[in-house]
Amino acid sequence: MDCRNTKSPSTLPFPPPLPPDFITRSHHRGLKMTGSKIRRCCVPNVTNASWDRLFDEGYRADITILTDDGGVIYAHASILGVASPVFKAMLKRKKGRGQKRTISIRGAPAEAVRVFVRFLYSSCYADEKMKEYALALLVLSHAYAVPQLKRLCECWLEHRLMTTENVIDIFQLALLCDAPRLSLICHRFILANLKAVCASEAWRDMRDSHPVLEREILESVIHEDAKQKDRMRKTNENKVYVQLYEAMEALVHICRDGCRTIGPHDKVLRDDQAPCQYTACKGLEALIRHFAGCKLRGPGGCTHCKRMWQILELHSRLVHIQMIAEYLCRNFRQRRKKQSKKEDIRWRILVKKIVRSKSITGGPYFSLESA
Repeated sequence: MDCRNTKSPSTLPFPPPLPPDFITRSHHRGLKMTGSKIRRCCVPNVTNASWDRLFDEGYRADITILTDDGGVIYAHASILGVASPVFKAMLKRKKGRGQKRTISIRGAPAEAVRVFVRFLYSSCYADEKMKEYALALLVLSHAYAVPQLKRLCECWLEHRLMTTENVIDIFQLALLCDAPRLSLICHRFILANLKAVCASEAWRDMRDSHPVLEREILESVIHEDAKQKDRMRKTNENKVYVQLYEAMEALVHICRDGCRTIGPHDKVLRDDQAPCQYTACKGLEALIRHFAGCKLRGPGGCTHCKRMWQILELHSRLVHIQMIAEYLCRNFRQRRKKQSKKEDIRWRILVKKIVRSKSITGGPYFSLESA
């Protein structure tokens, strides 16, 4: 399952891309995430066969690696030391005369250890082994500082092996193994599939063994939900500000050029004047007609007239900011001096938000300014 294609919360950051050298190497040497069963190698086939035979035959091996099941893997100190700085530090210890140095690798399946050591020889692995031991190989590659194998394990877990049943285990190991990209992908996957993940056995085990981690995940869900609601609220507010701005443009259009839909009656419309393109004019038409015939059209009159007075007040403030010739604004400028400071500040904030919302969308301030 490819967790990158899963619908996930957009506020979370996307994981960084894989290193360019890793992608280039994978493309040119056949290291592609496909469903075939052949081995994937990072070296030419002839060289790979030689290193594989050296590992399988254990020719002149001078290291024995002990596994949990009592098995023994024969290896070469020079190869282990070159492939892993951790092995190199371990092998610096002097051995006694006639003694063969021994390294114990505990806590991982014996076959996973064998796959790990083989990779140190030939940078080679089999698909079925990676599918079975990817988690164990991630831990081993981190513990023994083998970055190439660690990136391969992360890639497999990210693109092919992550499911709702094992994502919690992968997430915990990613945190322990210092794999920030993988942990971020797991976190996004968990948030996008929370209900199914919470029903998994791995979640129940985490609840018993790591209750703090469970609490942090749930808190992140709450935080993400709050951010989503806040983002929706701001989006809706911005739509209102844009609509108010469009109403102001329509009002300027009516007062300057006249509108075939509304008028005004003292404007002589040109014969070649195109039909009105301002959608806000249709809404303003009903409001203006009501305002013109209403007997309670004072500022404290009916709600429709009050809305019209607010539109005219907003218009007077916006055209003052944009240095456009003022229409119907002189009385408002006189009235503004009588307003309380609190009310004036509230109007100023509204004007700033409307202008900012229009600038964010890329539109000019009052497209009719040059008319």
